[in-house]
Amino acid sequence: MSRSSGFTEIDVPDQSGKCFIVTGANTGIGFEVSRVLAARGARVLLACRDQAKAEAAMAAIRQKAPGADLSFLPLDQADLASVGAAAELTAREPRIDALINNAGVMTPPLTRTKQGFELQFGVNHLGTFALTSLLLPKLAQTQGARVVVTSSLAHRGGKIDWDDLNAEKNYSRLRRYSASKLANALFFFELDRRLRAAGSPVTAVGCHPGAAATELGRYLGPLQLLLPLTRLLLNTAAMGAWPTLQASTAPVMPGNYYGPTGFREIRGVSGEASRSADARNPQIARRLWDASIAMTGIDPGLPPA
Repeated sequence: MSRSSGFTEIDVPDQSGKCFIVTGANTGIGFEVSRVLAARGARVLLACRDQAKAEAAMAAIRQKAPGADLSFLPLDQADLASVGAAAELTAREPRIDALINNAGVMTPPLTRTKQGFELQFGVNHLGTFALTSLLLPKLAQTQGARVVVTSSLAHRGGKIDWDDLNAEKNYSRLRRYSASKLANALFFFELDRRLRAAGSPVTAVGCHPGAAATELGRYLGPLQLLLPLTRLLLNTAAMGAWPTLQASTAPVMPGNYYGPTGFREIRGVSGEASRSADARNPQIARRLWDASIAMTGIDPGLPPA
């Protein structure tokens, strides 16, 4: 880092010769991460549901970084078949240096994925778990490759309802969102433990954007009216991307968690972030790992640490 105060996009080193997958890359933080990586010379695969939106994002990036090496990777994390197809396409790449799991949904009405899972848990966690698991062999071909998992400040209030993982009995938008973000934190925690125990060359780290003004808030309803009043307190999407960029490109400790270092980790330059006790609980993490395999039918093939 060029300053002792923290990490921003100006601290991202040259990425020439490297290849990154960024999920949910057509807008918000995913777009900003893709923009910076492309400007630093990386090849970036924009993994998105909508090809038209991905192409618009690529055009916008190329306006700022002419000659950027960008490609659209079809990916719908609400459909495990799409996840599998994306992993197969990715296998054709000469190398993958990092999988940046950024895609997510926040507080939608009760909705189901293609396989029938509650949407927030299905997209935010199970889709991330499945894609990462399928790409681990490809990532392991590149020394120093990383898996970056995006959690949230909301994980701190998250509790996983083990008796109702699929929201068949009750549904609270905010509680299910928090639970899905706790699942993200538990996933990279357990993934790190297992990768290190297996002697894998892949590093797993986590990040969170603080409180960023992005399109994730599209389901907040009347609360959206307050956003113009609170934007001064929030990170922009570009600022919210700093922890992801640090986790993806800076020297990191395996299993570490990065986020804004300002007041209550809401905004500011990136550095090490804090996690709840539940997010660092190996018993909960292992239980989630086993449940994720059972629900997706995809096994990363990593024995317990």
